[in-house]
Amino acid sequence: MIEAINLKTGMIFEKDGKLIKVLETNHHKPGKGNTVMQMKLNDVRSGAIVQTTMRPTEKVELAIVDKKTAQYLYRQDDVAYFMDMETYEQYEVQVKTIKTEFNYLVPNLEVQLNFCQGELIGIDLPTTVDLKVAETEPNIKGATAASGGKPATMETGLVVTVPDFIEKGELLTINTTDGTYKQRAQN
Repeated sequence: MIEAINLKTGMIFEKDGKLIKVLETNHHKPGKGNTVMQMKLNDVRSGAIVQTTMRPTEKVELAIVDKKTAQYLYRQDDVAYFMDMETYEQYEVQVKTIKTEFNYLVPNLEVQLNFCQGELIGIDLPTTVDLKVAETEPNIKGATAASGGKPATMETGLVVTVPDFIEKGELLTINTTDGTYKQRAQN
C-alpha cells in the first residue's frame, strides 16, 4: 500500500479491479480547505484517461509489474508486434493502448514490456530514440541553434521543433519523455 502523495509519474496501482497508470500528479493546496492530489490517470486496459483528485493520505495498492526486454518488429493494422530478446516469443499490443509511445517506435528498437499477473499491460521506451526527418522546411542559410526553430515531421509521424539548420533525411536524437529534439544522432 502507498499513500497518494507518494505516487509518481509512471507508477501503476490497482483500484476497483482496474490497473491505473499515473500520467501526472500535482500537489494542490487551495486557499481554503484541505490539500488534494490532482492526478491525470490512465486505465491501462481500456486506454481511458481520467482527471481526478485524491486525498494525500488515501492509500492504493501498487501493482507488481514484471519487465522483459523486447524488440519492436512491425505494425499490422491496429496491432504492434514485439519479440522477447531471450526466448524469441512474440507479443501483440493494441496500438490504441500505446498511442503516445507509438510515435517513437521504429523497427528493431529495444523496449521494456510491462506485465502484471502475466498480462501484457504496456511498454516503456528508452530515454532517447534516433529518428529520421521525413519532412521539414528547407535549410535557412546562416541559421544557428539559438534561433526559434522550425517544425519537422519525423519518420513515425511525430512533429518536433528542431533548429533551422536541420535538413530532410537527417537522423536526430529525440527525448521520449517530452518529445523534444536533443541533438543530431551520432553515427
